[in-house]
Amino acid sequence: MDTLGIVECWNIASGVRIADAMMKAADVELVRASTICSGRYLIFVTGERAAVSASVDAANTDDGKIKASFVISSLSPEVAAVLKSPVAIAQVQSIGVIECRNVSTGVVAADAAVKRSGVELARFVAGQGINGKSYFVMSGDVAAVQEAADAASAALGNNLVEAVVIPGPDASVVKALVRGTR
Repeated sequence: MDTLGIVECWNIASGVRIADAMMKAADVELVRASTICSGRYLIFVTGERAAVSASVDAANTDDGKIKASFVISSLSPEVAAVLKSPVAIAQVQSIGVIECRNVSTGVVAADAAVKRSGVELARFVAGQGINGKSYFVMSGDVAAVQEAADAASAALGNNLVEAVVIPGPDASVVKALVRGTR
């Protein structure tokens, strides 16, 4: 997964129609098309950059139905992995938790965070059960996590709910948050 297209729709029925239009517009792979809280619909597609851009452009022709859309080129492998499932953290010196107002900008912020600093991305939670918001968890030394949190905060702007960095977190908190460590 090198280029990721993200489309977050305001409602489910339109989201399904938009996902279909995106797939017909270009040769892309549908990674996710599903509901998230607040009755929104989330679509992830991957493929070559030009195809992903064409697919997202097709979605953006539907005025008023799109909450947000992005194309991320050179998606970090850490983000690609964590979008599929949580990743165990090798050693926990500190953790950062970034809470975002929506899912699409959360993915963009997670990508910016791991590209800026040497952190491990451990988990990304996308909208379900948290009113359409998202959050992600990262680990590393305190300075790296703080630098990554600052990068994520800058990428999010008004879509940031809160960013916290916790030095030396208790192991039980880490386990509950990311479902275990290596």
